[in-house]
Amino acid sequence: MQQSIRIAPSILASDFANLGEEVRAIEEAGADYAHIDIMDGHFVPNLTIGPDVVRALRPHSNLPFDVHLMISPVDAFVTMFAEAGADIITVHPEAGPHLHRTIQLIKSLGKKAGVSLNPATPVEILDPVLDEIDLALVMSVNPGFGGQAFIRAALGKIAALRQRIDALGRAIDLEVDGGINFETAPEAVAAGADVLVAGTATFRGGPAAYAENIRRLRGAK
Repeated sequence: MQQSIRIAPSILASDFANLGEEVRAIEEAGADYAHIDIMDGHFVPNLTIGPDVVRALRPHSNLPFDVHLMISPVDAFVTMFAEAGADIITVHPEAGPHLHRTIQLIKSLGKKAGVSLNPATPVEILDPVLDEIDLALVMSVNPGFGGQAFIRAALGKIAALRQRIDALGRAIDLEVDGGINFETAPEAVAAGADVLVAGTATFRGGPAAYAENIRRLRGAK
């Protein structure tokens, strides 16, 4: 069953000179998660931040830190980000040799486990592990950069995952990330998503606009 709509602003689109203040601001504005994109310049063509920045941000917010690891090989970094303050750790099937083992590692550290599907990664890859995870993330852009246009084929993948999750009967977050704005958010929700990652759409207009931006995204129908 589709859960209530939750908003996970991607801090990749925030003011990096004031990250602590930005994380506090989205919490005050009503965000549900802080989505933190970790890119290694290898698995994806960009570099962002490491565990020390996550650790530095942790005292600034009580929001769950939704940490998306776009790192390969990923296993060696899971413990670092868990210790830095991640609450949810999401990995890609292509980022390590044994996805189930990586999920077990995340869970053994007391964290929620997520798996992310790139645009060309089939939904079926989740079938053997769906009952083990807490979050399924559908990428609606190719990972690596913010501000890209929504890939509409993601809607079919969201719908297919919605069916699988509902059949399983577990409360698994169905998250979508990439090109989410006031126009595409309702389509993603209609397909079955219940967590919306939104960078540009959240942070546009500065802190005074965050609450209204989040309200509009959460109201997507």
